[in-house]
Amino acid sequence: MFTGIIENKATVKEIIVEGTNLNIWLCSKLAQELKVDQSLAHNGICLTVVAINEDSYCVTAVAETVSKTNVGEWKAGDSINLERALLLGSRLDGHFVQGHVDTVGICTEKQVLDGSYLFSFSFPETFSALVIEKGSVCINGVSLTLYNVGKQEFTVTIIPYTYEHTNFGQLQVGHKVNIEFDVLGKYLLRQQELH
Repeated sequence: MFTGIIENKATVKEIIVEGTNLNIWLCSKLAQELKVDQSLAHNGICLTVVAINEDSYCVTAVAETVSKTNVGEWKAGDSINLERALLLGSRLDGHFVQGHVDTVGICTEKQVLDGSYLFSFSFPETFSALVIEKGSVCINGVSLTLYNVGKQEFTVTIIPYTYEHTNFGQLQVGHKVNIEFDVLGKYLLRQQELH
């Protein structure tokens, strides 16, 4: 379980294809604090640490993860948002995030405003019931508030701190992002479907 508050960033060092899996080596200041079998959110994807080597560590993405996220497009040098799992008793500054990406969205607009940054995203219409005005969403692991919600699009605005301390600074129109919709909305929608 995560909160969508990015703790640090990692740089993709190497990606090794093994069957349908991707073994991804990343460089991060957090590497020395990690342990094998620990879960970390990488651009919102919950991945398990499988090896550590000084300032680097390795995670494995299986075929299901590759098909549902943008991890298959990562390349050496890419900046990845990191968050370690929530500790019980910690403040919940964002919202409950599982690290289970629902879909890939596309950045359709980026504007530099006077003191903030506006981003708009498109997503598959099948998820439209999970998007509400002023609701929560997780984009590349970052907990954000939605507005200008439509059937296949929404907008978020971020502050300069988030822009500088996450990979939103590198995000451009046309880039694919990982989207996880609010888990509470998913449970409510499922309950309605069953009645």
